[in-house]
Amino acid sequence: MTASPVPLHGAPRNVLLLQGLMGPLFRRLGQSLRAAGHRVFKVNFNGGDRLFWRLPGGIDYRGTLEEWPAALDRILTEKQITDVVLFGDCRDHHMVATKVCRDRDIPVHVFEEGYIRPDWVTFEAGGVNGHSSLPRDPAWYLEAAAKLPAVEQHAPVPSSFRRRAMEGLAYNVADVLTRWYYSNWNNHRPWHPLVEGMGWLRKLRRRKERDLQSEALLARLEASGARYFLFPLQLDSDAQIRLHSPFAGIVEAIKVVLSSFAAHAPAGTRLVIKEHPLDNGVRDWELISRDLARRYGVEDRVDYLPGGDIVPVAERSLGMVTINSTSGTLGLSMGIPAVVLGTAIYDIAGITAQDGLDAFWQDPPTPDKATFDAFRRVLIERCLIRGGFFSNEGLDMVVRDAAERFARHNPAQKSPGDITVAGHSGQDAIAKAG
Repeated sequence: MTASPVPLHGAPRNVLLLQGLMGPLFRRLGQSLRAAGHRVFKVNFNGGDRLFWRLPGGIDYRGTLEEWPAALDRILTEKQITDVVLFGDCRDHHMVATKVCRDRDIPVHVFEEGYIRPDWVTFEAGGVNGHSSLPRDPAWYLEAAAKLPAVEQHAPVPSSFRRRAMEGLAYNVADVLTRWYYSNWNNHRPWHPLVEGMGWLRKLRRRKERDLQSEALLARLEASGARYFLFPLQLDSDAQIRLHSPFAGIVEAIKVVLSSFAAHAPAGTRLVIKEHPLDNGVRDWELISRDLARRYGVEDRVDYLPGGDIVPVAERSLGMVTINSTSGTLGLSMGIPAVVLGTAIYDIAGITAQDGLDAFWQDPPTPDKATFDAFRRVLIERCLIRGGFFSNEGLDMVVRDAAERFARHNPAQKSPGDITVAGHSGQDAIAKAG
C-alpha cells in the first residue's frame, strides 16, 4: 500500500537515501517522493538494505568505511544530490555522511524513533538527540510555543511486535547471505546477524510466557500499593548510549542505578527495571539485573518487567530514571518526575531533575506542566511527524507527513520548523545560551 503522493512544491529535488530502518520505510518513502516528481537514489550497504529497497535508483556500496567519504562525494556530485535522508545519525557511515554533507551545504534529514511516544516518530533536520540544534532554554520554548496553534489530536497508531521481529529477521538473513558480495560491510551492531536473528526467534517463542510474567508483576505491584521507581532499559547497541551518555553499555548503567538506589533510595521503595520492547533477546537482562541487585544488597527490592505496556507501570511510579530514552517524555507527559543520566533533548530545567541521581530518590521534582507542554508543542512543530514504523497504518502516516514536510522545505529558504523567537533562531538561542 502506497500513500497518496504529496503535491510538489518548487523544483524537483534529487534525493539520496542512506540506511533506513530494517523494513520497508525507505522503499515506501522513495515511492512517495518519486510519485511527487523527485529523483530518488538509495545506497545499499548490505543485502538487507537491498532486500527492502527493490526500486530503481539503488546504488550498491561495496567499499570500506575509509573509502566512504570519497565515494559519497562522487555520488553527491554525479547525481546532483540536493537532499540526504537517513535513519539514525550515529551509525558510522551516517556520521561520515553528515560531515560530508555539512561541508557541501547539503541538507540532511534524520529519522529516528519518536522523541515523544507513542504515535510519533522523529524527522529532524541536521541531527537528533545529542546532535539536535534545539536549545535547552525553558524560556525559549515558552515563548516559541505561545506563537503556535494547538496540535490536532490523532488516534493511537497500531504497532506489531511480531512484524518488527520478522522484518528484523528477514533483514539479517539477507545480510548474512550476501556478505560475499558486500565483503567490506561491517554492521554497526555488536552481534553477528545470525546471533541477533536467533535472539528474535527465542523472544517470539517466549512471548506468551513473558506477557504472563509481566501481567503478574503489574497486578502484584497494584495490589500491594508498592511505592516504586521505574528504570526503562535502552538497547545495548543504541549509539545514543555510546555517544551521548557516560556509559559504555547498559550493564554499566544498571550498576550505577542499582548502586545509587541501594545507597540513597528511601527504605520501603522498590525499583522496577523494564526491558526495552525492541530488545533482540541476545542478552538475558533479567538475569543480569538480578545478579547485580544481589551484589548491591537490594535483590528483595528490585523487580524485572520483561514486557507489557509501559504506560500503566509508569503512571503509578514515583519517578523515572532514564539514560536518554524517549520513555522519559512519556513519563513527563503524565507528570511523572524524571532524571536523565546521559544527554537528552528533554533534559531541561523545570522539566527534569537537575540535582543528580542520588538526590532524585529522596526528592523527585514534579515537572512543570507549562514548560513541558511548550517543549512538546515546539518539538512537534519542528521535528515530529505522526505515525509509526510497525504497521501499514503507521507507515502511511509517516510517509505522507514526511513527504509533505519535505516538499514544503526549500533548502534555499528557512524551514517551516525553524522557529524564530524575538529575532533569534534556535541556533542563535544556543549560541546565546552558551
